[in-house]
Amino acid sequence: MTTLRPAPTKTDKQVQMDVLAELERDYRFHPGGIGVEVDHGVVTLTGMVSTYLQLGQAANVASEVPGVKDVANKLTVTRDTTRDDTTLARAVRSALTWDADVPEERIDSIVRDRVVTLKGTVENWAQRKAAHDAVARLSGVEHVNDHIVIEPRPRGDAEIFEEIKAALHRRLPTSDVDAVVDAGRVILQGTVTSYARRYDAERLAWTTKGVRAVHNKIAVEP
Repeated sequence: MTTLRPAPTKTDKQVQMDVLAELERDYRFHPGGIGVEVDHGVVTLTGMVSTYLQLGQAANVASEVPGVKDVANKLTVTRDTTRDDTTLARAVRSALTWDADVPEERIDSIVRDRVVTLKGTVENWAQRKAAHDAVARLSGVEHVNDHIVIEPRPRGDAEIFEEIKAALHRRLPTSDVDAVVDAGRVILQGTVTSYARRYDAERLAWTTKGVRAVHNKIAVEP
């Protein structure tokens, strides 16, 4: 008979080495460009990345490493002095236009001091994320204020709930996660064993047609 035993608790040093290894094997980051400090499972990231999108991606990579409880993201974006706000505004419009997943005609942008503010309406979370990521990956953008509003086509709460419930059962069958739907707004509750599963549950809810907002109240209990 074979039994599964819980993995031993990692030391901060082990967590640090694991986070560094995951960042260094990720093609999106320069080896040695990100510093990692760990204190009682809380990871602090320091250093420079080339785009605003990478800033968030690095935190996501760290949060998915077993043993990580929280992530303090102190990364900064390298300043591109070759692009002023006017040049950036043109690059933003081009990025929105060329991305097939973005309804660019429904999105406006404002660029000030390398900070881009996006406004407008889209039908679903995927379109909103595509617009955000298309801008966030541009060199010279230091922050993105995403004020895009999701206005999905009408769909009943019961139908939304059943789809989310079925998807949770398929994707996270061993997790204790439940959902409440009210006027297209979803509240996720329960517990999971990692931040990666917490993120998966939230993404699952966001990608359900008819969802206007998601409030993730899922607790992580390793």
